[in-house]
Amino acid sequence: MPYLSDTNILLRWVQLDDPTHSLAVAAVRRLHTQGEIVYVTPQNFIEFWSVATRPRAANGLGFTPDQAEAAIHELEQLFPLAPDTTAIYPEWRRLVNGFGVAGVKAHDARLVAVMMIHGITHILTFNVDDFQRFTGIIVVHPQELGTGA
Repeated sequence: MPYLSDTNILLRWVQLDDPTHSLAVAAVRRLHTQGEIVYVTPQNFIEFWSVATRPRAANGLGFTPDQAEAAIHELEQLFPLAPDTTAIYPEWRRLVNGFGVAGVKAHDARLVAVMMIHGITHILTFNVDDFQRFTGIIVVHPQELGTGA
């Protein structure tokens, strides 16, 4: 059962002082122990960069570009990349129109499009409600993996 990581998992991974850091790390490690692959997409890293380099006062991490680059480099070693392909855009269009997606939720629909194109069945996320509307995927909160964290 391949998984896609939502960007919030990656952000918690690098935020050692976040109360859900250990839960994110434990969930991914549990999946790896079970032989599961947890993918990311280029979009995850674009979203990560946006939040990581935003000031803390603006709900970001306050990283410098060099710190964000180092964090992404580390994450690239842990999570294989599900690459962008030309098939993702039409799938995204189908999803946003078929599910009436509006506003910032269009980014979530693009992650689902990547899942559909690459045959990824599960998404690991702290924002379960953001993905509930979509059929054909399984939405998993890290707590559901019984990590004990």
